[in-house]
Amino acid sequence: MRVRYAVPAVAALAALLLTGCVNNSAGSPDGSTTTGTAVAKDEKAAALLPKEITAAGTLIIGTSPNYSPNEFKDDSGNPIGWGIELTDALAAKLGLTAEYKVANFDTIIPNIIGGKMHIGESSFTDNVKREEQVDFVNYYTAGIQWASTKGKSVDPENACGLTVAVQATTYEDTDEIPAKSDACVAAGKPPITKLKFDTQDAATNAAILGQADAFSADSPVTLYAISRTGGKLQTAGKTFDVSPYGLAIAKGSPLAQAVQAALQSMVDDGSYAAILDKWGVTDGGLDTITINAAANG
Repeated sequence: MRVRYAVPAVAALAALLLTGCVNNSAGSPDGSTTTGTAVAKDEKAAALLPKEITAAGTLIIGTSPNYSPNEFKDDSGNPIGWGIELTDALAAKLGLTAEYKVANFDTIIPNIIGGKMHIGESSFTDNVKREEQVDFVNYYTAGIQWASTKGKSVDPENACGLTVAVQATTYEDTDEIPAKSDACVAAGKPPITKLKFDTQDAATNAAILGQADAFSADSPVTLYAISRTGGKLQTAGKTFDVSPYGLAIAKGSPLAQAVQAALQSMVDDGSYAAILDKWGVTDGGLDTITINAAANG
């Protein structure tokens, strides 16, 4: 459940600086994409778009691409990943061109509120606290999954005294590991030592190198890391705390209904499943696209 949890005050918006801007031109008005997944424009979904977005022809998407395989950077620094391909295809469904603004994770929601971005795609976990600031179109479900070095037995429910690596500002950093550590101390056991890193790759390497007993991350991220490390890692325990991912959109904007309709169209025509299957993350796929699942159950 990668929640990269911090949500700064809207008053700080003016001080927030984007780290880059990339126009992948992946979703285009003719329905073509550069992701290998054919997507046809859905006229009914496009008709729900705010007029100013239709007129501009561009969907501005904020992302923090450091959480593979969901969103990360290619060798040229462009955002890629299954979440990026999903929003590429979403733009094509709506007859728009996708333009990505690469930003620090905790600046995305304030920039959406401030009108500098239309959508936030960065593996946001939809929760009630966030729904006070933005709406979420839910497109996936993910849980927390730990991983340890091959052959090392680690139980996330019995981790007192262990060292666990996490990516900074994720739910695992701000909530999960602190809560588990506090429970250890309350039971008279040694706390969990948390190793915090700026990127998930660094947290993964800490476990591989023996600097940490395990790392904790969202389930698709952990399973992807295991598949990419040549048998050096294994799952530790089962996936737990499953929650929805959502695309963040300005509160009350009709864009949410347009995005919901477009994603549902992708579910119905199979293009959604094709993207998830390509990246090996089909387990968290949805049959029905919803809005604000945290509040609406």
